[in-house]
Order: sequence, then structure tokens, then C-alpha cells
Amino acid sequence: MTAADLPLPLPDLIERLGAIVGPADVLTEPFDVEPHLVELRGLYHGATPAVVRPKTTAEVAAVMALAHEFGIRVVPQGGNTGLVGGQTPSEAGDEIVLSLKRLDRIREVDPVTDTMTVEAGVTLLGAQEAAEAVDRLFPLSLAAEGSCTIGGNLATNAGGTQVIAYGNARDLVLGLEVVLADGRVLNGLGKLRKDNTGYDLKHLFMGSEGTLGIITAAVLKLWPRPRSQSTAFVAVGSPAAAVALLGRAKRAFGPALTGFEFMPRFGLDLVVAHLPGARDPIADRHPWYVLIEVSSASEAGVEEAFEAMLGEAMEAGEVDDAVIAGSLDQRAALWRIREGMSEVQGIEGGSIKHDVSVPIASVPEVIEEGIRVAEAFIPGIRPVPFGHLGDGNIHFNFSQPVGADKAEYLAKWDELNDRVHAVVLAHGGSVSAEHGIGRLKKHALAEVKDPVALATMRAIKATLDPKGILNPGKVL
Repeated sequence: MTAADLPLPLPDLIERLGAIVGPADVLTEPFDVEPHLVELRGLYHGATPAVVRPKTTAEVAAVMALAHEFGIRVVPQGGNTGLVGGQTPSEAGDEIVLSLKRLDRIREVDPVTDTMTVEAGVTLLGAQEAAEAVDRLFPLSLAAEGSCTIGGNLATNAGGTQVIAYGNARDLVLGLEVVLADGRVLNGLGKLRKDNTGYDLKHLFMGSEGTLGIITAAVLKLWPRPRSQSTAFVAVGSPAAAVALLGRAKRAFGPALTGFEFMPRFGLDLVVAHLPGARDPIADRHPWYVLIEVSSASEAGVEEAFEAMLGEAMEAGEVDDAVIAGSLDQRAALWRIREGMSEVQGIEGGSIKHDVSVPIASVPEVIEEGIRVAEAFIPGIRPVPFGHLGDGNIHFNFSQPVGADKAEYLAKWDELNDRVHAVVLAHGGSVSAEHGIGRLKKHALAEVKDPVALATMRAIKATLDPKGILNPGKVL
């Protein structure tokens, strides 16, 4: 099927969409449409007859009612920062893109209840700043926070750097407003912390990647804003030492431990080589590093406890060296190293990526075994395992061998994925920790998901989207 085969003739479709959102917000010119067609890493490049940009929930509902009536396929899209192709239309050109970026109102900030009601197109940074304006914290934090949107964050159940303390995106939500496939609006924007009135429907839509309904607004949880933070860049001898240090930090600080990020020497070398202004925080070279952050509601006292914990870890042989940030600028520089790690791999050449999670105790074995199978498959491959050790989520990436042909290397993506995923699954892990399934991992989901769970997911999809018009070809 192509745009010429749409259930409604294209001129009629454009006219009817324009009557809902206004002609100026139905984009059809190639220059205007192109930014909505390409996935961030360039793995997918789709086509569409139109990008529709509603401004209100009522307009989203009207678009979906029209789509449901005629069986028109719709791809919801937020900030277009996803990494598995879940927001990208197919190459067939028979799906319209529904951009939610114009739904960008912050409807309410309630510091007494510690909630904030925002629309799907609000950027993550915008939500953070709205919380900060009333001396509160919205703790979801991602490298793409300036451009990713709340709707996309929730639809993919985003993770980020503070999951260890606050949980994934689904843990930060009290209520949702969702437009269903037939245009009906599910209004669940409650602020209640306790509500045992049947099924908790919001959890169906968070992590569904727009295949069950379109999130248009959410009630987000807020927390007290930290009054002090201590951040350290720590050298460790092995992944096992990092896991031991994590246990020590948890015992010392409990929920005040808000960051625990893990990275290899080679990853640090890439950042220093390719990221302007980046430098090695520690003079001597070490095989592995951890970025630790502790946050406190108290304005004093955490620094002494933090230094004492690191000193005890050094005496126990868990830490080889450490640098503690002495200013906000130094803290930002340390975090920039971690946040730039994925970015710089593309400069180095082809990078085959894995977003996996395993029980924390299994991380050292998984890294060792994963590197071994990758090196046996592609001699000279350069491992870059890094990420959120505090919640067991490792971005197990591999840069191409020096001098290798990029296209030939990337052609081995699926085969290397299969080998690394086999290691992860053998240790009770998941092949998708925080990026989702989208198009990239759809075949993997069918292979690893419990058959009964997969059948249940298909039954839910058939019930909520019987015509299969919401983000077709993704997840299932």
C-alpha cells in the first residue's frame, strides 16, 4: 500500500485534517515533513503523505475518530528522539504522522499536592524547569531532555540516570489522559496517591509506544528539590569492584543515592578525544570508572558522609582513586562525560548497540561473557559497556574495529545482537531495558517473551485498537 492506496483519497484526507487542526498544521511539503521521517541514529527513514499537528486533546480525538472511521494508519510522535524506530513511519507512505509537539501547555503545578499536570508535547526540560520554579524536583533525567517530550517519555517508559532513586517514568505518574484509537478520550488525570477502584489503566499505555492509545496529558509526581549534592568520579579495578561499591553506597545513603553510572576506559578515551572541552578527571589510567551522586534535602552534612564512604571503599580495595566535584561547573563536567559517551561513538565509526538489563549481581559475568562472544564473532571489535549500573541497565555497545568498513560492520548488527542477547537471557535479563521495542527489537520480543504474556498483549491490542491503525508494525 502507498499514499495512492489510502482508504480516503489524499486530497480529501488533507482537507478533512485541515478542517480539524487548521490547514497550516497539516504538513505535506517534503522540506517540512522530512524531520519527522528519520530516526535519530538513521536506522530508519520512512515516508508519509502528511504530518498532522493538533494543538488540543479535542483535536487529537477528532483526528483519531476520522482515522478510525476510514481505517487510516497513524504514527504518534513526540520529540522524535527514540532509538528503536517506534516513532518512525514505514517506508510504504501509507501512514500519517501525528505530532504532539504543539500540545505543550503546563496545565497546573500544585506544590501542596506535589503534582504537576502537563501535556504530552512539553519537553522534559520544560517539565523540570516548571517543577524547579516552585522549589520542587521532577527527577526524570535523560541526555535528550531538551528535545524529548513527556508524551514520548511515558509512551516508552523512559529510564535515565536517576532510576536508582525514583524509578522509571511509569513510577513518576499518578494519572493520564489518553485518546483511544476510535477517538474516545480516557480521562484519568487524578492526583490521588491511593485509588483502588478497579484496574489501574494508566499502566497499559505507559511503555506501549503509542500502539494502544495516544497519551495527551499526565499528572506527574514531584519531590522536594535537593539542597545539596555530592558527585564523584571514581576509578575501579573491575565491574565486580563497581558492584561492591554500589552495595556500600546503598547501605550508606539509601534513597539519597541518586546516581550510579558505570563506564569503561575506552569510553572515556572516546569522550576525551571527540567531545570539546572534555578532559580526564583522574591523572592515572584505570580500566573502569563510576560516576556517583548523592542528593540530600539538607544543606550540609552530606559531603562529610560521602567522603567517609569513599575512604572506606578505598581501604576495602573497591576504589582505586576518586575525584569529588568541588563546584557546580565541575559536577556538570563530570556528568557531561557520561552523557556524551553515546554521542561520541558515532564519530569513531559504526556502533552496534544493546540496551539490556540484568540482575545487578550478574553484571560482571554478563560483561565478561558478552565481550568474549563479541570478540570471537568480530575480531578487533571494541567494547563500550556503560550505563546505569545502579538499576542493572547496561548499554552494551560495540564500536567497529579500527580500519573496518562501517557498512559491512553494521550489517552484522542482528547477528551480534543475537549473541549478546543470548548471554543476557541466560542470566535472567531483558533485551530492552529503557529504549523500548519499536521496529528494531520486534523480532526479538517474539523470541524471548513468554508465550502467554505475548498472547495477552495481542488480545489487549485487538481490544483497544481492533482496526490496527495505531502505530502499526511496532512492538507486536
